[in-house]
Amino acid sequence: MHLLHYFPLFVLLVLGIIISIKTKKLTLSAAIIGGAVAVMIFKGAGYTGISMLGAFFIFGTIATGWKKDEKHLIKLKDDRSVKRNTGQVLANGGVAAILGILVFLMPHKAELLRLMMAASLASAMADTLSSELGMVYGRRFYNVITLKREERGLDGVISIEGTLIGVVGSALIALIYSIGFGWGISFLLIVIAGTAGNLTDSVLGALLERKRYLTNDIVNFLNTATAALVAWLCVLILGN
Repeated sequence: MHLLHYFPLFVLLVLGIIISIKTKKLTLSAAIIGGAVAVMIFKGAGYTGISMLGAFFIFGTIATGWKKDEKHLIKLKDDRSVKRNTGQVLANGGVAAILGILVFLMPHKAELLRLMMAASLASAMADTLSSELGMVYGRRFYNVITLKREERGLDGVISIEGTLIGVVGSALIALIYSIGFGWGISFLLIVIAGTAGNLTDSVLGALLERKRYLTNDIVNFLNTATAALVAWLCVLILGN
């Protein structure tokens, strides 16, 4: 019975790896690392964790490929490929995977760690959707630090439309988490933390990534880590 519990996960992972490689959404190494990340998230949050990760991958892939030609024409993404590599997989899912391991090692802290995991994935979702779709549907673009008008697509540049799309992305992860682990203030905390992580990404982009002090993958890892930290701080403030 114990093995049967893991059989659906095994099937999902194999299918996910095959589909990702066949559709050229992930490199071979990225697909394998992605499978390992999924296993660690599963150990910490079960099928709810897998659902959150899957939602990020599906919606993130759709958003990245959405109006791709238009993005290239106005040089919004510096010709970045839709295919994700190992670094991108770890940048977006690495924090969640680490938290999954911590849940396994510290089950008495499972509720907090799962909330932090959801926050990190909410930030990854918010960042991807806000940047990819905000660049297409945004109307006015501002430097997140100076709030002065700047060209779309530059590191650290945001729009109101893109930011709101990011909030919706965080809410989607919060929705999946709440369906799996129960409704409560955790929904709001995940949205807040995910949005904070997304804005942190923009700040780091404006201050450090634009000057090439940090790579995009490092910035993405830091924004997901920030979201997890914000979720933890919120819990501390609320006294739970």
